Amino acid sequence: MTESNGSAAPEQYEEMPDWEKRFRAPRVSLPDWAQDAPDRSLFVSNATGTYELYAWDRATGHQRQVTDRANGTTDGVLSPDGAWIWWFDDKDGDEFGVWRRQPFDGGTDEPATPGLDASYPAGLALGRDGRTAVVGRSTDEEGTTIHVTRHGEPPFELYRHRESAGVGDLSHDGALVAVEHTEHGDAMHSALRVLRLDGSKVAELDDTKGGAEELGLEVLGFAPVDGDTRLLIGHQRRGRWEPLVWDVATCSETDLDLDLPGDVSAEWYPDGSGLLIVHSFEARSELFRYDLASAALERITTPPGTVSGATARPDGSVEYLWSSAARPPAVRSTTGEVVLDPPGMKSPGSVPVEDVWVEGPGGRIHALVQRPVGATGPLPTVFDIHGGPTWHDSDAFAAAPAAWVDHGYAVVRVNYRGSTGYGRAWTDALKHRVGLIELEDIEAVREWAVGSGLADPARLVLTGGSWGGYLTLLGLGAQPDAWALGIAAVPVADYVTAYHDEMEALKAMDRTLLGGTPEEVPERFEISSPLTYVDKVRAPVYISAGVNDPRCPIRQIDNYVKRLEARGAVHEVYRYDAGHGSLVVDERIKQVRLELEFAERHLPR
Repeated sequence: MTESNGSAAPEQYEEMPDWEKRFRAPRVSLPDWAQDAPDRSLFVSNATGTYELYAWDRATGHQRQVTDRANGTTDGVLSPDGAWIWWFDDKDGDEFGVWRRQPFDGGTDEPATPGLDASYPAGLALGRDGRTAVVGRSTDEEGTTIHVTRHGEPPFELYRHRESAGVGDLSHDGALVAVEHTEHGDAMHSALRVLRLDGSKVAELDDTKGGAEELGLEVLGFAPVDGDTRLLIGHQRRGRWEPLVWDVATCSETDLDLDLPGDVSAEWYPDGSGLLIVHSFEARSELFRYDLASAALERITTPPGTVSGATARPDGSVEYLWSSAARPPAVRSTTGEVVLDPPGMKSPGSVPVEDVWVEGPGGRIHALVQRPVGATGPLPTVFDIHGGPTWHDSDAFAAAPAAWVDHGYAVVRVNYRGSTGYGRAWTDALKHRVGLIELEDIEAVREWAVGSGLADPARLVLTGGSWGGYLTLLGLGAQPDAWALGIAAVPVADYVTAYHDEMEALKAMDRTLLGGTPEEVPERFEISSPLTYVDKVRAPVYISAGVNDPRCPIRQIDNYVKRLEARGAVHEVYRYDAGHGSLVVDERIKQVRLELEFAERHLPR
């Protein structure tokens, strides 16, 4: 692997401020490994200054860069036989493109799915025979289609529906495919269907029917054994995500009932005898091994913090990507080894988070607080709001909040209603009062921050990206007296125009959240749109946007900015040539620098 990371020499790196070093330090993802060739792995790294795919031959130690594109590449899959690397080729981050493949040892890229036009991706599963793939596609015109492709043969359609769906997994013997679908119209809660590759149905599981509340299901993977029809799935039947084993041939279910609070996910051990359990609770996570024969649950020791991904290897060891707010990420193993240690300069750490619980209108709200070492309040304080909305902030390393702390700010991150990890009811609470529910929780934490003496009420910054950017613009208008400054990255700004311009899968999500289209429920779109409140915004506003963004498209941001311009409101807009965020390290650093400088100019001293 190259050590350049954007051509910064060691002496230049040492002269950089810590906040910039955190972005520029080489990083790697948790490596994926080939099921039938476990010495072959694929990972993502920013080693050249742009996030790209890398192949790693563990037997020889050789690593090589697979992709090299101006705006980076992160979507890649290693075939089970280890012979091919598939990667998704879009245009400058617009997420609309085709799959290509390249030999593991290097060579010319070739179309991986000839006969299939460009689309948004909707899942991919590769067969162990080296020639079969199940490809999910989504377009505005067709909705979701799933095709089976075999090398040298024309693709054929397996599934089609207007609502969103996706490929879950292909069975170990390549005979069955599991599909997650939302044909019932609720994009937040999927049902499952298992098909043979001729399109005939084997089994169906739908928790959205027959109860007072709709519950979701998700595919976690088929058992890694030939002829084994067990499918590991996630369910919400007890108010949180938990795994169960569903035998699709007999339709029998094995409920694990692990009695762990918070959300629980799982994957198979390679021999099918047990499950690797990932337990997330109150912004932290831990690992267990569950033995299917004895039902014994054994803790796997990991440091306190967040496990962002984990995988069990054929020798029984577990590799995992771990970090905490204070310590940068590392790929570790239960053998005690560091699995991947990228060359080059190391990232500085940051300050740990403090847990705060605040009583809110919908229940106790969990917030994570960081403050400069030795600083006493009241401090200029940044409320950094996460995206999703079905996501959560955790005790994990994050370079952007650490940059604010380095510059003397306290940082508060709020796991508002809509966040994951606190139960299904907490996640689903935002439906139909979209944006307003989240702002109520943010307001409750803001009152705590001011009342506790942490935050200076005259120097409060509201910021976030994606859904967090949306909540930033909505908060600046709906709560104009609460915030001194707003910084929104890739936001929803004009909800109606965003709906009409965004990718089809997000249209389905917005119909679920708001109860229909803008034409069917105009009042809901109006009350939840930042554009409705733009004339009430008094704080200076900074907006950054990717001109190729299919999730928060540029036209709706321009509509919002024109309204700011029309009344001479203080604002700045930065547009960059990428999609929903950038994979280029220099670009990320530039954006954070512009945000810090905007706050320095406009925040009261």
